[in-house]
Amino acid sequence: MQKPRKSFWQIWNMSFGFLGIQFGWGLQMANMSAIYEYLGARADQIPILWLAAPLTGLIVQPIIGHASDHTWTRLGRRRPYFLVGAILSSVALILMPRCSALWMAAGLLWILDSSINISMEPFRAFVADLLPEEQRTRGFAMQSLFIGLGAVVASAMPWLLTNVFHLAAETTRHSIPLTVRLSFYVGAAAFFGAVLWTIVSTKEYPPEDLEGFQRHKAERRGIASHAQEILTAIREMPLTMRQLAPVQLLTWLGLFCMWLYFPVAVARNVFAAADQNSPVYTRGVEWAGVCFGMYSAVCFVFSFALPKLADAVRRKNAHSICLLCGALGLVSVALIHNKNLLLLSMVGVGIAWASTLSMPYCVLAGSLPENRTGVYMGIFNFFIVLPEIVASLGFGWVMNHVLHNNRLAAVIAGGVFMALAAVMMQRVVDPGAERVESTVMRQSEVAI
Repeated sequence: MQKPRKSFWQIWNMSFGFLGIQFGWGLQMANMSAIYEYLGARADQIPILWLAAPLTGLIVQPIIGHASDHTWTRLGRRRPYFLVGAILSSVALILMPRCSALWMAAGLLWILDSSINISMEPFRAFVADLLPEEQRTRGFAMQSLFIGLGAVVASAMPWLLTNVFHLAAETTRHSIPLTVRLSFYVGAAAFFGAVLWTIVSTKEYPPEDLEGFQRHKAERRGIASHAQEILTAIREMPLTMRQLAPVQLLTWLGLFCMWLYFPVAVARNVFAAADQNSPVYTRGVEWAGVCFGMYSAVCFVFSFALPKLADAVRRKNAHSICLLCGALGLVSVALIHNKNLLLLSMVGVGIAWASTLSMPYCVLAGSLPENRTGVYMGIFNFFIVLPEIVASLGFGWVMNHVLHNNRLAAVIAGGVFMALAAVMMQRVVDPGAERVESTVMRQSEVAI
């Protein structure tokens, strides 16, 4: 069907739920490694404790994507999943900082990640469902904007509660600070409220042939049938998606290195904390949250400029440039000993983050068949979670035997991976951009 163009505020409303989703991710990324150390984890144990995030994404996202492709209710196709995921995620966020043992935090992270994925996966297909090709860059950039805004507040919240609201942040052995607990409670409310806004404010297009849609759905009932359709989709993966795979693998391996070790590297290498029970360690982790807030703020601001950059130099070139900025930002951490200069490093990371959240999906969406958008967006997540699984299973050995538990070296390795991703992006074919350029050229010829 010919999709009508959306106004700025319509794109705003349909993307607003990502503000809440990012509260969940932002709090998790900025605080989970520290929570694990508060509860007694060693540095080499942290990667395996993070295994929940990639494994749940690997399993949940293709299933939810496929299910949402074959759903139609009074709430629509994708919105029922937004709602269920928001409810479950909010409950998990409330429970997470109440954990008193390491096994409890690790188990609850599985539940939290599964719940966030239920909401997040359909949001990617939502943009492709509702926007014409020429507006998709702006749609995904708007999602980046809200991801950046949500992460600014979520990442910096423990620091804000300590330094602006003057709440005590000290912790006793194997306990989680009050500021972290309160941050997760606020995040639960923000997650549910933002997703509910999108559900209420944005309607979905019904299938063009609703009777045929229902008939096809009835014929495809059963776990075996759905599994077969997912496997068929994997075998028939579009060329562009295959070319994007190594870009995503390397990018997210770099990001995962940063998320795993940047907060604890700042606490130990910049603030010189002796151990995780020191008040200095807590202040270092809080400052790392501020740094994460900085790259998220840059992501928010740069999202306004990203569509113009993509129009000027083409989407794949824009993404390569942005990834190189992120690589420079992470590698530069090796030269920094002043905590304030870390904020400058995060500028480059924020530029890369804004592009990572939008450009690959813009390029991918233009190559997908409309009746498989959800399942392919879910399968695309494989190239995010597989490097995270590899890191979770193998990076503990690397930390012990190669990097000698040097958290800073792990962050620098992340920058190297991101630079390699920038190079690989130049191999990618962008059929959606080519179609838009062809349409513009034909319109210009008619005008002449």
